[in-house]
Amino acid sequence: MKLKLILIGLGLVLGAVYLSACCGSTKCSTPHHKHSFYEHSATSIDGKEISMEEYKGKVVLVVNTASNCGFTSQYEGLQELYSKYKDKGLVILGFPCNQFAGQEPGTNEEIVQFCQKNYGVEFPMFSKIDVNGEYTHPLYIYLKDEKSGVGGKSIKWNFTKFLVDREGHVVERFGTAKTPESIEKNILELLN
Repeated sequence: MKLKLILIGLGLVLGAVYLSACCGSTKCSTPHHKHSFYEHSATSIDGKEISMEEYKGKVVLVVNTASNCGFTSQYEGLQELYSKYKDKGLVILGFPCNQFAGQEPGTNEEIVQFCQKNYGVEFPMFSKIDVNGEYTHPLYIYLKDEKSGVGGKSIKWNFTKFLVDREGHVVERFGTAKTPESIEKNILELLN
């Protein structure tokens, strides 16, 4: 009986260690940690559930965006890259986030209108999410686990970019100051 209790206790300890190693803490925010970009999904800005599997075989640039940021003009460069390379297999996914100085306060409808009116954004946009903290979207948990930034995993500001290759591997992470134009070469390497 004692041996059985010891084995059960050992099993619980090992389970907690596994969760900690797998998810970064014993309180995993996803039902089970997903190990592939394509296992994730997100809600589009118009309310449809989109599987990242839809982008299989494409080069994907994932960006957390904001409408009232000093870097908001990067929408223009992102749209230019998308227009230039979408037929060669590039897709850009915009994820509005209001976690940095409240610079994305609008509703999904207001965000769409702003992006289209001011920057002619045609690339896929998603519903507003959290990229840090307790309510971090599972896709961003995955992206940050795959590629840490200069100061660790957390996103430091708007317009952080993750570059995903055609096989779904997160190959690079770029901070806010890296403009879309400055990473064109990195994108081209994956497209060719």
